[in-house]
Amino acid sequence: MSIPTLEELLALRGAAHDLTLKGRRLAHAALLGVHSSAQRGRGLEFQEVRPYVAGDDPRNIDWRVTARRGRPHTKLFHEERERPVWLLVDLQPGLFFGSRRQLKSAVAVRAAALLAWTAALGGDRVGAVIGAATGHPRILAARSRLAGVLPLIEALLAAQPVAPAQPAPGTFEAVLRASAPLIRPGSQVLAVSDFAAVGEQQESLWAGLAAHSDIRLYWVTDALEARGLPDGRFRAGLPDRLSLLDGARSRARWLEAWRAREARLAHLAQRCAAPVVRLDTSESVEAVLRPMLLRGQSAA
Repeated sequence: MSIPTLEELLALRGAAHDLTLKGRRLAHAALLGVHSSAQRGRGLEFQEVRPYVAGDDPRNIDWRVTARRGRPHTKLFHEERERPVWLLVDLQPGLFFGSRRQLKSAVAVRAAALLAWTAALGGDRVGAVIGAATGHPRILAARSRLAGVLPLIEALLAAQPVAPAQPAPGTFEAVLRASAPLIRPGSQVLAVSDFAAVGEQQESLWAGLAAHSDIRLYWVTDALEARGLPDGRFRAGLPDRLSLLDGARSRARWLEAWRAREARLAHLAQRCAAPVVRLDTSESVEAVLRPMLLRGQSAA
C-alpha cells in the first residue's frame, strides 16, 4: 500500500498552482471575496494616515499624529477580505483499511494536503481540525500561505493511523464540536472523512456550520465496502479478534449497511446544501480532484 510521505505532500504545491476553491454561494462570494479589497474603511489592516476631512469616522482619528501636527488626522484601513478555509479531517483508526492501491487514511491525508495548498495559493487562510485516536482533536489556527500549510502537513502525517486498531466512530463528532466555536461566518469548510458514523446525533452540529459557511464533503471510500466480500471464506477483523466470514452469506447484510450509509450521507448533503466528492482508494487523489478544481471550472 502507498503511504504518504513528507516529500510527496510538499510536492503537491506544484500540482495546486492552477487550481482554485471557487465559492459556490454567490451571495457570500460577493460579500466576502477571496482576496484583499481595495475598499477603505474600518477594516483589519492599517494602511495610512491622512488629514481628516468632513465625513470621516471620528473613531478613526489618530490622536498622536493630530497632537504632533496640530491638525486632525485620521487612520485609513485596508479592508481584509481574506477567506478562512477550514479542513476537518477524519483520521480515526478505522481508516487504516484499503483493498486497492492505498489506505483510506492515505486518501484523506493526500486530499487534505492538496486542498490546503489550493486554498493557500489562492490567497485564503488555512486552518484545520484533525481527529485521530491519540486524544482530543488537533486544532491548527487559520493562517496564510506556508504558515498555514506546513504545520498542517506535519500534523496530518503525525495523526494518520499506523496499524489496524479498533475503530473510533466518535472521532469525527469530536472534530465537529471542536470546530464549532472556531469557524466564523463566510468560511469555507472542507470535510474529509469516510462518514461511517454520520447520523442524527451530528445533525445539529452540521446544521450550525451550514447556516453560515460553504461546506463541501469529501467522501473517502473503498470498493470492498461498496461491493462486499467475494464468494469464499475469509478471516476479517483485528489481528487479535479475527472472525470467519462467508462472502456469499454476508453480502446482503453488508450491502444493506452500505446503502444505509449512502442514504445518511445523501441526507446530510441535502441538509447542508453541500456537494459530495467521492475519493476511492483505487484512484489517485490528484486525478479525481484536479478536473473539478481547475481554474475556470465549476468546483461543485
